[in-house]
Amino acid sequence: MQGSRHPIAGKGAAIAALASSQYLRCNNRGAGIDILTKLRLRYSKTDNAKYISHLDLAAAMRRAFIRAGLELEYSKGFNPHPYISVAMPLSVGMQSVCELMDVGLKAQVEMADLPGQITKYLPSGLEISEAYEPLRKFNELKWLEISGILYYDTVPQDICQKLKTRFCASNIEVLKKTKRGMGTIDIAEYVRDIEFSGTSEVYISAKISAQEPTIKPENILDALGGDFQVLAPDYAVFKRIEAFDSDMLIFR
Repeated sequence: MQGSRHPIAGKGAAIAALASSQYLRCNNRGAGIDILTKLRLRYSKTDNAKYISHLDLAAAMRRAFIRAGLELEYSKGFNPHPYISVAMPLSVGMQSVCELMDVGLKAQVEMADLPGQITKYLPSGLEISEAYEPLRKFNELKWLEISGILYYDTVPQDICQKLKTRFCASNIEVLKKTKRGMGTIDIAEYVRDIEFSGTSEVYISAKISAQEPTIKPENILDALGGDFQVLAPDYAVFKRIEAFDSDMLIFR
């Protein structure tokens, strides 16, 4: 899945020049044309904020910028929309400490102060940790590190070793929704460094493909069906930890 632009996102905006290490300054695109500063926000979505939908998240961000007195760049035309582009929209109910969003502004911005300036107007559980100049496009994001907890009413014997054996298999086929409907996909090569630990609760960590194809935590749980149903948890929670490029370098 490529970096997803929110339906309210605009088009055709130019990227501002980087004027100094502290500021992103406006770049005039010509008489009568708005000025754009493009920056990337890294933010967390935890606690009760995990229940905020993708649409409501974009609306909350827009309101926070308005309350902070920062004017967003808007698209042109009869129905202008603010420039907000979100990478890897998060499923409702899942937490993350590595979310990314690009926004366009019409003003000079001191990036060091921006996270606190915006966060104070966001709902509890949403927190911007960093603002910086985008270094690459969202479609270059390849891997996501996740962690989670698998809960069992009755924990199967040697559960961690059995789970490890399952995910070390050379072929792990699951049903996955695609643009053409439901289809079978082998996720073995798209799940890396998977580890399990714990006794009464099983802790899981792994790196999963972010795009082409997009692998989600629920696809890992789907691999515990059929002959492996005894390994399936009664309940599970997951959190995104970090984003990486194809070389396993932290994505920025």
